[in-house]
Formats: sequence, C-alpha cells, structure tokens
Amino acid sequence: MSKRVIISVINDLATDQRVKRTALTFAEMGYNVILVGRRLPESLPVYNHPQIKPVRFKFWKNRGAVFYALYTIRLFWFLLFKRADILYANDLDTLLPNFAIAKLKNIPLIYDSHEYFTGVPELKNNRFAKSVWLTVERFIFPKLQHIITVNESISELYFRLYNQKPVVVRNVPITKVTLGVDKESVKNKYALPLDENVFILQGSGINIQRGAEEAIEAMQWVEAKLLIVGGGDVFAMLPELAQRFKVQHKIIIHPKVKQEELRKITSVCFAGLTLDKSTNINYRLSLPNKLFDYIHAGIPVIASRLPEVEAIVMDYEVGIVLSDFRAETVAAGMNRMLGNKEEYNLFSKNCKRAAEELCWEKEKEKLISVISSAVKNN
Repeated sequence: MSKRVIISVINDLATDQRVKRTALTFAEMGYNVILVGRRLPESLPVYNHPQIKPVRFKFWKNRGAVFYALYTIRLFWFLLFKRADILYANDLDTLLPNFAIAKLKNIPLIYDSHEYFTGVPELKNNRFAKSVWLTVERFIFPKLQHIITVNESISELYFRLYNQKPVVVRNVPITKVTLGVDKESVKNKYALPLDENVFILQGSGINIQRGAEEAIEAMQWVEAKLLIVGGGDVFAMLPELAQRFKVQHKIIIHPKVKQEELRKITSVCFAGLTLDKSTNINYRLSLPNKLFDYIHAGIPVIASRLPEVEAIVMDYEVGIVLSDFRAETVAAGMNRMLGNKEEYNLFSKNCKRAAEELCWEKEKEKLISVISSAVKNN
C-alpha cells in the first residue's frame, strides 16, 4: 500500500504556494497526498497532479468563532476516517484536530507555522478569541516534535516562548524561467499600458496595515501606474480610495489570478512593493511571499523596514528599504527607482543572482529532512 500524507490548511488551496510546494515535495518522496482546505464563493480551481487529491470543505459561514468550530469538527471527523501515514498541519487553526488524531492513531505530525498566529492583528481587539488560540497553542506546542516555520525571527520567538526551535523553511518559489514572456501580450491581456512604467503590489492577503492605502496615496506624486492584484480585507475599498486621492487614472486593480499568470504579470512590471507595517508582532516578523516573487520575476523591490525583509533586500542588494510608512516616503522610493537608471539596473541584475540562491530546490532539502525524521522517529 502506498504511503499517504494528509495536509490540512484553512484557506481554499488555490493560491497557497507554500502548501502546493509542500505537497509536491511529498509527491516527489513517493507519497500520495490529500490536500484539505475549503471552498469559497470566489475560489479558483486547484491545480492537477496525479498524486495530489484536493478536498475542499464548504461552509455556510466563513468567518468568526462559529466557522472555526465547524471547521475544527469537520476536519477531526475527516481525519478520523481517513488512512494516513503522516499528518501535516498548516497554522494554528488546523493544529488541534491534527494533534488529536495523531495521538489517537499514533502517527507522526508535522506542524508548519506560516506566521506568528496569536500575534495577527485580527486578534488584537478580540481578547476572547486570542485567549482561545493561546490556550490551544500553549497546550499543544510544547508537545510537538516536528515543527517548521517561515523565518528565523519567528523560530527564535517560539524558542523563547516554548523552548522549541522550529526548522526554518522559507517561502521561496520554485525556479522557473520567465524569459520569453511576450510582454506586449501580457500587458494587453491585463490592460496594462505598453509605454508606461507599472509598479505592482500583489498578495492574496491585502489587508489593513499592509500598505495598499499608502501606495495609492503615494501615486499623487508619481508619474507611473500602480497595479494591485490579489484580494483581502481592504481590496474592495481600494477603488474608492483611488478616487478620493484623484489618482484613479493611475491605478489598475485586478482580482487574484493563478500563480502562473501572476508570475507573468509580475515579470512585465517595473518594480514591486512590499509595504507591510510593523503595527503588530505578526507583521513585524513577517517575510512575505511577494518579496521572493518579485526577486524571481527579476524586478527590484521597494520595501518597508521589517527585520526579515530588510535583511534580504540589503544582503542581496535587490532594492531599497523605506525609512517609514508614510505615503510621501513611498512616493520618494518609487521616484528614486524611476530616476536612477544605473541603480535600477544593478538591482535588476542582483535579482537574478539572488533567485539562484533563494529557490525552493535548495530550501526543500530542510523540509525533506524534517519529513524523514518524523517518519523515522515515530
């Protein structure tokens, strides 16, 4: 009988590239993979792979305490009646049922913490919800044997809290050649101007405090276009914001697309923005996927000053780090990119070098080591 892993996540699977790369790594190791997520009204199709089977739960409610309770119960019963040789839980909101089933069936469990979950801004003003998640984390985390996370800052934080140091597996893309993309065709398809520079801000989680508002405001002082592509809590408010600042003619807003398409779009843009604010510990310690997406697309980066982001941008010299989060500062950074061709070309050249090092082909070796250890030591 072939080996099987069940990978659980609470999102809709379609745009989560970390989960996809994890599933492909298991498939390369000879596992059949069941990917468990959920279906939302706007969900895109999930990728096809002969060894990967997606299962997406559908709920009448998709947020709040009732939703999390429903998801936890349904995931528990799903895991209870499915055979698995290993369980893989992504983030704290899938951990409890995975932990319970792993103990009940005596099978190994790997926990992948994509962020510092109890520090997310959504919990900042919800003391009850935060106390519930902290209780779950404090009960389970010290008992885990196989933990990974996305960067060194979060790993160190968990070590200080629980004396458990997760293995760092960063959210870097699989190397793909973007040369040969028909730029004119891509720009026409997505209504991008052929003769103007286009800055891009991408992400499936464009939420409050992640810089979209300042990016739009900044366009008052920048002669270029700004493309915002993805989704999130503030996404629906962005057109109104563009009108308020009278920059609607400079802003192009597009809903989320498949990763393959997003890569093409990113590669025809001028520079990429990653502007998360350090207003909470989760954002402060973050290392956004889009940073690596920009680097792999070969476009320089304009970044807010977060420790993990700044380290990558400065160490590889792939862009500039802003001194603060004000719209005027964002505009100054964009105009610096537009006005200094020599510096811009250096950043672009360094992106190609950085992409050779910051790639999944190298990073996944650490994941393979964790998987092998989990199976061997169970």
